This record gives sequence, C-alpha cells and structure tokens, in this order.
Amino acid sequence: MHLHIEGTLEPELAFALAARNGVTLPYATEDELRRAYSFSDLQSFLDLYYALMAVLRTEDDFADLAHAYLARAEEQGVRHAEIFFDPQAHTARGVSLGTVIRGLSRALDAAQETYGITTRLIMCFLRDESAASALETFEAARPYLDRITAVGLDSAEVGHPPSKFKEVYALAREAGLKCVAHAGEEGPPAYVWEALDVLGVDRIDHGVRALEDERLVARLVADRIPLTVCPLSNVRLRVIDDLAAHPLPAMLDAGLLVTVNSDDPAYFGGYAHDNFAAVRDALGLDDAALRTLARNSFEASFLDEATRAAYLAEVDAY
Repeated sequence: MHLHIEGTLEPELAFALAARNGVTLPYATEDELRRAYSFSDLQSFLDLYYALMAVLRTEDDFADLAHAYLARAEEQGVRHAEIFFDPQAHTARGVSLGTVIRGLSRALDAAQETYGITTRLIMCFLRDESAASALETFEAARPYLDRITAVGLDSAEVGHPPSKFKEVYALAREAGLKCVAHAGEEGPPAYVWEALDVLGVDRIDHGVRALEDERLVARLVADRIPLTVCPLSNVRLRVIDDLAAHPLPAMLDAGLLVTVNSDDPAYFGGYAHDNFAAVRDALGLDDAALRTLARNSFEASFLDEATRAAYLAEVDAY
C-alpha cells in the first residue's frame, strides 16, 4: 500500500541506466553509492532520492524500473501492490508525464501474468512544490486517468500541511479517484486531521504520530481509516530511534487498521517481506499478529470486492 517506484532504484540498475543514457553519477561504484544510503532525516534522504532520478529518461527506463521492482516483490511474496509515482520530479527534468505513465504501465499491465501480482497506480503530488504546480500536474494527467486509481501527497512534510492541496484533491474526487496522503510521519497529528477533514482521504500514509492524539486515534478506529506504516523507513529516517521501540504493537492494540509496507526499499534496507520479518523479530509479533497485518493490507487496498475476498481467503488458508 505504500511503495514509491522511484524508491526501488537499486544501485545496480541506477548505474546500468546511467550508462544507457550517458548520465554521470557522483559515485565511482555501486558500493560507494550504497554507502551513501545513510540518512539523518527525511530531507537528507530526499536530496539523494531526487538526484538519482536523473538516470530515468525514457519509457524503457520506467518500464525496466517497474519490472525490477515487480520481480523482487514476487520473490518477497507480494500479491498486490499499489504503487506511487512522482510526476513532478520527472517533468521538472524535461521528462513528459506520458513517458512516465506509459513506461510504468508497460510493466504493470503485464504484472499479473508475469509475476502473479495485481497492481494499482497512485499519482503523488510533491508537497514542497506549489499548489498551482499540483493543479497543473493533475490537468496534464487527465488523458491518463484511466490508468490511475488514486492521488497521493508525499515529499518533505513539515511546513507543508495537507490543506495546501485542498483544491487539487477536490478535483481528484470529482474525477472519481481515491485519495491518500502522507501525514503524521515527521508532521504533527494536526496534519492527519487535515488529511481526513480537508482532503477527504481514504487512507493515511505513515500516521505513526497519530498515537499522540487520543481523539484522533478514536476517529481513525471508528472510521476504519487504514494507516500504511513503514517500519524500516521509520528507523532509517530517524522517525523511530530503534525498531524494538516501534509503536506498531500499540497501534494494533488500539484497534487501528494498520499495515506494514516498504516505502523506498532500495534506500531503507528492505522490501515487503523484509519489513514483516524485521517487525516479527524486533517486536516479538506472533503468527496471529502477522496474519492480521496481512489481512489489513488487503482490507486497506483499492481492490474490487471479489478480488479482495479471494486474497483474504488465501491469507486465512495460509
């Protein structure tokens, strides 16, 4: 439920695409680049994240990126993936929105047959860009809305409240799209309230800071609003100091519809199964808790009811 396709760019593929496109990376080797994946906070990650996108130029590049992710996801036991992409990060570099969507779609359209994975595509707005830029991006995406399930909101959170994007979310809802937003990662619980009440989101991405507000927790529980939590990401970006202290068990105990996700797995040390295994070991989660987390992910998805029911039956039978 929380996977940024640009965040699946492994060093090996980054160097291969750089060579194909004549891009010089500021790192001599793949190992040197991997050592750079050490972050003090969200912004230090974003700086490298956006710099490496320079290697993504053509439809083939985006198709190869998505295929590489889907192959890893299959190995990790993923059956359904709702994938974020950041169009503004590419159009700002002169890469057209159509190039991005057509390239990703080539891989996603073949995902069920090739990898046994159903997919959805979520177009995110960069919250540290202007509201006008988000509106321009949405209008440019109108010819491709048949390929897009939802809109989202990501990038640097603090200082960029969800309410900044009220207008573009209203347009998305009018167009029949689902809505999600990053909130309550580095930003305060107030941002989660805004995402719910101003943007009208169906799902909160991250949301770990919601626990600071008892009334907010009650609201999330009552309305069954899913939270897409990313444990290894939280540790790498210093949202949580130690995985053993992660609030995931408290979130489950509170009755929140919480899911476990990988966020930007190439940068944060693990894909879907890696995150499940990490929280199992660090937090002592038993099989029942892991099954609940797996069920929650399908409950939180934007699947049709028949497909959701089939996946839930598989979880229950496992």
